[in-house]
Amino acid sequence: MRKRTMALGLAAALLAAGGGWYASLDQDSRDLLANMPTTPDVLSWKQAQRDAAFRALDRLPVLAKSRSFAPPASPLPLPAGKPLIIPGFDEYAAKQRLAGMVIIQDGKVRLERYGLGFDAKGRWTSFSVAKSFTSTLVGAAIKDGKIKSLEDKVSQYIPDLRGSAYDDVTVRQLLMMSSGVAWNEDYEDPKADVAQFNVVKPDPGVDATVSYLRKLPRAHPPGTVWHYNTGETNLIGVLVSSAVGKPLSEYMEEKIWKPAGMEQQGTWLLGATGHEISGCCIQAATRDYARFGLYVLGGAGGNVPADWFAAATTKQKDIGEPGHGYGFQWWTYDDGSFAAQGIFGQGIFIDPKRHLVIASNADWTRATQGPEGDAREAFYKQVQALIDAGS
Repeated sequence: MRKRTMALGLAAALLAAGGGWYASLDQDSRDLLANMPTTPDVLSWKQAQRDAAFRALDRLPVLAKSRSFAPPASPLPLPAGKPLIIPGFDEYAAKQRLAGMVIIQDGKVRLERYGLGFDAKGRWTSFSVAKSFTSTLVGAAIKDGKIKSLEDKVSQYIPDLRGSAYDDVTVRQLLMMSSGVAWNEDYEDPKADVAQFNVVKPDPGVDATVSYLRKLPRAHPPGTVWHYNTGETNLIGVLVSSAVGKPLSEYMEEKIWKPAGMEQQGTWLLGATGHEISGCCIQAATRDYARFGLYVLGGAGGNVPADWFAAATTKQKDIGEPGHGYGFQWWTYDDGSFAAQGIFGQGIFIDPKRHLVIASNADWTRATQGPEGDAREAFYKQVQALIDAGS
């Protein structure tokens, strides 16, 4: 009852601030507003709260501010192609709790669907799909000469890490998630590092991510063990912005958002000390996530080194799953495909051999541990098979 009262209180406050707009909302919109979370702990939200908030994280009063990046004057056209008929798609979409999907093949849209009251005009949060954007900005910084080498020590760009377990970690090891620093990424453990590092009070004058991570102990020698760590992608974002001398969102607009031909404004949530949460939390239209896939397929328009994606999107570290690996903040498949993935069902699947991009947004029943992940892997294979059969 208390959560419901707090949500209604939020609606009342917004009504008072916004005049008569609330009266013009349809009932679905009012229900969404009533379910908006009133605490910033995303991993503890109920499903109805996630349904409401994932389309509005950058406007949620309980979360930090965000920075935006503007699209170009003329977006990249996404012409319609031959409709792709996928047997069982409606059942799949319902079980995935799909909010949006865009399938592009040979540069043309072959399927576009929406659900959960979401549509092409809305922005859905990326969660860890943002990691692959951040990785691409590393490539851009190398092309610009701002990061000299992947073998440089991380502490060369972030002096506040000197003397910590990260002092001898290289940029390459950070990209591959093989720093060897201890970390708990259990999304269902409220005391895990992934739940704590964005909410713990930072040291005075130190970036929030740097403040938390520099206190962590070493578990393995650098480069020897792959271990998934969202905090380290946040660290990569700090490294990039430090190297290029500008906010990450500004660099994103310059190197990705405008040259990729995005259609809508995007946003990036900020942490406690005002830096983009670069392992998470981009808000964008599903069509623009698909455009990022096309941008990567095209080599990012020369904004990264010519050999960047050849390394970034192929297996650099074994993750203990046959047929899969990890590159530079990309999940890799042994058939040459690769993907950006975020909790609760966000993803961009890219298959260069078939000139295929599948961008999807969803609100799964659990962050990663439900049945939806395996079903999505099977769906990717189904689409590949249909294309191979000439559908």
